[in-house]
Amino acid sequence: MNKNKVYYFVKNNQIGMALLLSLLIFVVTIALNPKSLNVNAFGSILSLMSMLTIAAAGQTLVIIADGIDMSVGATMSMAAIVTVGILRGREDPMLFVIAILAAIGVGAIIGLCNGLGAVKAGLPPMVVTLYISNVVNRLQYVMTGGTPEFTSVSLIYKSFMTERLFQVFPVISFFALGMYALIFWLMNRTRYGQQIFLIGNNNRAAQLTGIRTTRLKVINYMMAGILSGIAGFIGAGNSGYIKCGAFDGMTIDTIVAVVIGGTLLAGGKGSYAGTAAGALLLIVLSNGLAVLSVSPSMKNLIMGVILIILLGVYNRAKPVRA
Repeated sequence: MNKNKVYYFVKNNQIGMALLLSLLIFVVTIALNPKSLNVNAFGSILSLMSMLTIAAAGQTLVIIADGIDMSVGATMSMAAIVTVGILRGREDPMLFVIAILAAIGVGAIIGLCNGLGAVKAGLPPMVVTLYISNVVNRLQYVMTGGTPEFTSVSLIYKSFMTERLFQVFPVISFFALGMYALIFWLMNRTRYGQQIFLIGNNNRAAQLTGIRTTRLKVINYMMAGILSGIAGFIGAGNSGYIKCGAFDGMTIDTIVAVVIGGTLLAGGKGSYAGTAAGALLLIVLSNGLAVLSVSPSMKNLIMGVILIILLGVYNRAKPVRA
């Protein structure tokens, strides 16, 4: 009976398993390297998790509605470059407002292009968003005149984004908490949230009930772009400098975080709480391997094997389709 309960928990509680695995990996990391238990390390984990959680918010919405966005990383990098390009080391408060609006605008435009290609044109979402990601990456080099990086990050901007409450909790973690509350409300307390789940389960049935599925899917991609733009704005300040393609790796991270948290790639099922738990597991795993001085190639191999196992276990079920 106990074995059955354990099996049921492992198989059907993705969020709980992600949290337990995160705790286990964290404890093992500390046991193998006690020096890793410090305030700075904890704050770094929270910072990286917060940025990934914000970036993965839009990906969650898109995947639930039976889509996928392969341009998250490119959008973040473009938004970060635009942000740093506007600030250029200057401390004018108005420039911060202009920069965040520009990052949101860049994300919205890229998301709209994704939506028009993947929904209006009816092209495969993975192909369209991957192609647009490639275009955005090329535009970064055009914008910088072939120079791969900007280094003139505003000191006030950087200090604000890296500020920690009680020397532990980074400012951006509060951005992430606010984003969590917003996305949770959208997904669970609004008609919009109900409709994207219906679309993911059965697009045709959703159309027959009067849902404007095309418009809603385009909005999803725009939301993903906007949230990626915000994550890029935060990421630029958190890192202190930016270069072309700096956040390209975040695309896969957002997808894996979403799926580990219980969202089906086939659409129709998922939660933002699961995405946050998946993001925590990814960051703790990556941090643990870095603390143990695992080589980059071995780190990628270990993470790949573990994540493939997790994806295989938790993403085989399909949503109900009538």
